[in-house]
Amino acid sequence: MADEYEGSGNVNIKRDAVILVGFTLMIAILLDYAGLKQNQVIASSILAATVVGTLLFWGFRVAIAFIGIVTLLLTKTLDIPHLIEFASLEVILFLVGMMTVVGMLKEVGFFRWLMIKIIKITKFEAHLLLIVFCILSAFLAMAIDEVTSIIFITAVLLEITDYFDVNPVPYVISCVLATNIGSSGTVLGNPIGILIAMRGDLSFEDFIIWAFPVAMVSLIATIGILLFWYRNDINLFKSRIRLKLRSTDKLAFQNEWEFVPDKREFKIGVGIFVFTIILIAMHRRLETAFDLPSNTLLLVSSLVGASLVMLWKRNKARDYIEKDVDWWTLVFFMMLFAKVGTLKFTGATDVLAHTVANVAGSLPLLTTIILWLASLGSSVLDNVVLVAALIPVVDSFNNLGIQTFSLWWALLFGGCYGGNITMIGSTANIVALGILEKRKKYRMSFMKWLWIGLAVGGISTLIANLILIFLIPYMPIR
Repeated sequence: MADEYEGSGNVNIKRDAVILVGFTLMIAILLDYAGLKQNQVIASSILAATVVGTLLFWGFRVAIAFIGIVTLLLTKTLDIPHLIEFASLEVILFLVGMMTVVGMLKEVGFFRWLMIKIIKITKFEAHLLLIVFCILSAFLAMAIDEVTSIIFITAVLLEITDYFDVNPVPYVISCVLATNIGSSGTVLGNPIGILIAMRGDLSFEDFIIWAFPVAMVSLIATIGILLFWYRNDINLFKSRIRLKLRSTDKLAFQNEWEFVPDKREFKIGVGIFVFTIILIAMHRRLETAFDLPSNTLLLVSSLVGASLVMLWKRNKARDYIEKDVDWWTLVFFMMLFAKVGTLKFTGATDVLAHTVANVAGSLPLLTTIILWLASLGSSVLDNVVLVAALIPVVDSFNNLGIQTFSLWWALLFGGCYGGNITMIGSTANIVALGILEKRKKYRMSFMKWLWIGLAVGGISTLIANLILIFLIPYMPIR
């Protein structure tokens, strides 16, 4: 993980440490001056220090998260029972289960098979390739998660662009933008969705009804922007394809089954995945039928899928848990969630929610504020970190008698769409650019990403804003 930090650019540890300490002290002084209680000041300052420390020292984010928890425990702002409660083990275990299932899908060759199948459908039409890859990026993110999706999308894109000798950058950027849009469409697409579903008591069906249509409208708008923005690159791609067709009788990527080690295992693996998705989709209905607590079967579905994988592939079960589960990220999430929970525990989020509610004055305006706050915040911070910090604020509006149903969707769309604005706004962005740098020695400039990211992120957030305001009168009261 040291390499991850060292490769992030020019780093001045002493300068950044001074910035972190100075910022934390400034936040603490301002909050104390604003009249917050001592435990509220400590909880808020520690979370702010974690957010800024993560931004400045990305490779050391788990160490920073640990130090923050230590400080909360030693100052008696948080105790061990509440640390365990706030760590959101249900979210962590859900992610462990899904990562295990995805690791199995990778091993049986599902992703590469799907990619080649799609490529053949387009018959190497350049504009269709861009459209289909954007759609595939969005839907893969909805079905598995944004990181796994973009890893496989980027790998196949680089093979295609190498084969035709074209610049891969426009197509990688396009697919990342589509991935972030698509990740808002279901509860599975992003850790943000899982967090919001469990904290807002939202089902898979709720996401299909309220989030999926907004994601589709935003995806269509995004594809239109990308086709215009990269029209010259698409025309060049077309000419390279025609040249290749004249010089060879057979194109590569002809047989998708070449990438499948064993067809029988492929079918069993896909069957387990489909069964898991069906369980997740039906979790709310099954919970009602069997009188189970909310979200019980959402977690159970993921663990059942992982159990079937490990029972079937028992000789590789340990590898799935050790290698395919991203424990580094999950441990960071646990510490982050505990700090966020401490804000609620101390009452700091209630104070902030009351202040924001007084400024907003109406639910449509409050929804707009939350949406754009999440969107703009996610452009400079990792969107999971930002959304996790805002969740208890949204939850606190319930104590003020405000309906929060539209606010959860505002937080979801803001976090996912705002992550497109800059190259550091989403984990998918960072992963794809890391692959591009490693494979092609290409270092993305901040401004090159910013203009297209701002266009897509800004327009998609605006679309979500307009749709949410229109839908508020039709939303259920929760």
